[in-house]
Amino acid sequence: MEEKTYRIGEAAELLNLKTYVLRFWETEFPQLDPLRTEKGQRLYSERDIAVLRRIRHLLHERGLTIEGARRILAEEGGHAAAEPLPVVAPDSADTTPAVAASCDCGGVVRDIVAELEQLRRLLAGTS
Repeated sequence: MEEKTYRIGEAAELLNLKTYVLRFWETEFPQLDPLRTEKGQRLYSERDIAVLRRIRHLLHERGLTIEGARRILAEEGGHAAAEPLPVVAPDSADTTPAVAASCDCGGVVRDIVAELEQLRRLLAGTS
């Protein structure tokens, strides 16, 4: 069975990133080397997606610099998840936009909370 591949637009949508971010990260992280079609279209493998997720976690959630993220990935040997990502279940009303607004984390946390609230409303409507 062939491994699923994703075009750049699909990968960007899957990761909630812009395509230009993926292109830029390819220049900064040697672990990213998507296949190319004859016409030059990028095809990201599942491994590439895992590496992209790891980079996004290191940069956006842990707040590392590109150099810091590059160093960690190099130490990990390019593996996508040497450090497991934390899973946090919401157990109180602390997952509100007010909490996100009080955090000095820029708009990233607010965007995530807004997206989670939207998903919660969608799921509540399908029950």
